[in-house]
Amino acid sequence: MYQNMIQMKSPFVYGKVASESSFTDREKDCASLVQDFINLTNTIIISPRRWGKSSLVRRAGEEASQKDKHLRVCHLDIFNVRNEDEFYEKLAKTIIQGTSSPFEDFFSTALKYAASLVPTISAGDMVNTIKLEFKVKDFHRNADDILDMAEKIAEEKNLHIVVCIDEFQQIANFSDPLAFQAKLRSHWQLHSRVAYCLYGSRRHMMIEVFSNKERPFYQFGKTIFLKKIDARLWPAFIADKFKGTQKSITQEQCERIVELTDNNPYYIQRLSEEVWNITDDTCHDNYIQEAFETIVQEQADLNLSLTQTLTITQQNLLNAIAHGEKELSSASVIAKYDLKSNVAVQRAKSVLIKMDIIDNFEKRITIEDPIYAYWLREIYFYA
Repeated sequence: MYQNMIQMKSPFVYGKVASESSFTDREKDCASLVQDFINLTNTIIISPRRWGKSSLVRRAGEEASQKDKHLRVCHLDIFNVRNEDEFYEKLAKTIIQGTSSPFEDFFSTALKYAASLVPTISAGDMVNTIKLEFKVKDFHRNADDILDMAEKIAEEKNLHIVVCIDEFQQIANFSDPLAFQAKLRSHWQLHSRVAYCLYGSRRHMMIEVFSNKERPFYQFGKTIFLKKIDARLWPAFIADKFKGTQKSITQEQCERIVELTDNNPYYIQRLSEEVWNITDDTCHDNYIQEAFETIVQEQADLNLSLTQTLTITQQNLLNAIAHGEKELSSASVIAKYDLKSNVAVQRAKSVLIKMDIIDNFEKRITIEDPIYAYWLREIYFYA
């Protein structure tokens, strides 16, 4: 079994953007987003973590670019961006690389459209990829040039540009975030050849940025609340991946994988890979639970560390949610789980939502991570 496992690469992908062969369903979502990109419609995508937003945006960008040869889609992830100057530098680099084909054009594009940029190159040898970076001279004075750079390039080169920014909620952590958001919108709302697709993994923060009437980005564009992939589509996808690597798995076993992971795309692919790893030729029923328990144990220490940072009331509320309680403010639930009072429940709920531990997506309070929910119910709170 081990020899077979190391000779073959897993057909499942999780924790990174899914390629075309690993992309599952979302045909309607993708087609709609492709049209939004071609129409240059500003779009905001909101959903819980690990539901495939990044893969969807990448796929839509590829398809839109194929349909419209004058369209350029630029992708920017600002997860590690800590302040405004880093944002401007990454934005400039992304736009220039996404709209300049030959390497020789990078410098001239940078200098032509934003004189405040200081481009630098680093390269180790002929094999290594050349790395292009930018520094901004006095970004407070030159930010306007950078924010309008995409529009200027689009006009000059007769292009349409879509700038896709992942982890957009990160800007809420900048100093004076409202002023920064107001500055972004004051420029971006005037662009006619450039559209923006903004999305992120902190759902409650994204909702606050785009749904609060007092925030600059209120009604900035079309808001898409992404739903889960239809659970009925996963079994065929899983079985096909097994078949493509000369292994077999039944419909019922695939359905069990989807059930255990609560139809979470990340964990479906992760559990499928664990099952695939221990399957020689034919998957057996006990492999599913064995693989699932492996994942649970791998995350046990992290889950314990997280849980120990919570107050007793917050932990008790998680206990109630993990056990499927719906009426969290009812007297019976409060008494059963020692939640003290309705006020205490609301406070704990608010904190857990802000920590992205629980979510009220589609008016249902759930624990975002299905493995964490299982660990809480079957291990931490097991009596």
